[in-house]
Amino acid sequence: MRIISGEFGGRRLKAVPGQNTRPTTDKIKESLFNILGGYFDGGVMLDMYSGSGAVAIEAVSRGMDRAFLFENNRLAQKTIEQNIEITKSPEQFHLKRQNVKQGLKTIASDPAFEPFELVFMDPPYRLQEIVKDIEQLQELNLLSADCVIVCEVDKEVQLPERILELEQYKRVEYGITALVFFDRAASEEEA
Repeated sequence: MRIISGEFGGRRLKAVPGQNTRPTTDKIKESLFNILGGYFDGGVMLDMYSGSGAVAIEAVSRGMDRAFLFENNRLAQKTIEQNIEITKSPEQFHLKRQNVKQGLKTIASDPAFEPFELVFMDPPYRLQEIVKDIEQLQELNLLSADCVIVCEVDKEVQLPERILELEQYKRVEYGITALVFFDRAASEEEA
């Protein structure tokens, strides 16, 4: 596993030991960022179930100002810390060692909070949790007007076309995995 492109490109990342997490492969990660346009001009990113932190690190490497990473598995937290060290830019990463639902409430109550431009979620559980997570992000006003949410799911999982104000605008399958993209822009075009 490696950082594919950008400021930290080419550096090798550690995987979380054991079988409890399934890392986003380099191929899927590269496709994800190609679909998003490759590079960013600043912004804040949220990686909701971070695992090794590879997606958040890739986003910052490609121009995001900083990333918030949520992970409550201790082995994964240690791996994220080691991977953040590899970047030599720890100030750009905020590891939250807590439950996502409670952590999002804490972030929303911070007056210095800036809305997320990009959200990535690869949760270890089913459809209804993804829908609830996306609803919570909207209800807490944590998303910028042009935010994109990307969900990595088993290809058998079918997410709704619309979740509150967000609309699914793209779905791409890679083997047993699918990336599902949501944004607000598609919803607003209908209005």
